[in-house]
Amino acid sequence: MTGEYVLRLFVTGMTTRSSRAVNNLRTICDEYLQGRYELEIIDIYQQPALTKGEQIVAAPTLIKKFPLPMRRIIGDMSNRDGVLLGLDLVAPPAHTE
Repeated sequence: MTGEYVLRLFVTGMTTRSSRAVNNLRTICDEYLQGRYELEIIDIYQQPALTKGEQIVAAPTLIKKFPLPMRRIIGDMSNRDGVLLGLDLVAPPAHTE
């Protein structure tokens, strides 16, 4: 199944931080993208070849491959507003001067 969103989450084993990132991201995806996403979870220890070309400098890192523009979100995905903004699921806040 290919959804409208193609996401890759790079984690380092099943550490507390990695587990939190997986759970937080799945919750957000199930709520906002139900049936419209494909999520691949990649353990960089188990599959280091899959990190080639992705420029992973920290983990957990989420890469939104599609829809464009591609985005990277680093952390345990607990900043819900930041994740929603990074996935283009909410509009950026209006700047007032």
